[in-house]
Amino acid sequence: MRWYENDDLWSGFAETMFPPRRATEAADLVATSPLLQFAPEARVLDLCCGPGLWLLPLAQRGYRVIGVDLSPVMLEHAKARCPEAELICEDMLEFTRHGQFDVALNVFTSFGYFAEAKDNLQVLRNAYSSLANDGQLILDVLGKEVLASWVGRPKSVDVEGGYVVMRDTILDDWTRLRTDWTLIRGETARHAVIECFIYSAAELKALVTEAGFQDVECFGDFDGAPYDNHAKRLIVRGYRRD
Repeated sequence: MRWYENDDLWSGFAETMFPPRRATEAADLVATSPLLQFAPEARVLDLCCGPGLWLLPLAQRGYRVIGVDLSPVMLEHAKARCPEAELICEDMLEFTRHGQFDVALNVFTSFGYFAEAKDNLQVLRNAYSSLANDGQLILDVLGKEVLASWVGRPKSVDVEGGYVVMRDTILDDWTRLRTDWTLIRGETARHAVIECFIYSAAELKALVTEAGFQDVECFGDFDGAPYDNHAKRLIVRGYRRD
């Protein structure tokens, strides 16, 4: 089993990965970000939608929302949060719907999950195929440049009845990131591991371009700021131009 196929990870650590502040943050960004203002009734694909934190505010703005995730547990939460969303249980490595969407979103660092670099490129090619002409991809990750400023320092997050310790390790000459999660409650402990590729702005821009996208740009946050030494995120936007 590949790490992201383990539903015990998503359910066991959901309160750390998807705390209430994440839902508030997503709603605020949908309401204010210039990168998230789409045409009325745009068909928006949330790829790796998780528990639907983005689906609800997008639907409330009048967009037609479709969420795709591999985790049945996460999709149950998404359905409860946003009943009007169409939800599909499928691997993003396989998912494609030719020309059916105006926007493809992949947010909160849900990209780079596959052990083979070619598979991560295939995800982008699938997104390209699924977009209509002039459709746009918005990809949100932690760039290497941002990650380098704080990675390596263990973090602890309080949860109900215990706490979670997260420890990051850089692998393969700054190619991939491993994060160890340990949930401690009383005398019990649960452990999980997440591994993913990490990208600089130049690397991810080149990968998105290789997948076929044009007019590719990088931003340092959802406010549209440049990707520079003040960046908080790495957001890449590209368009399908037939």
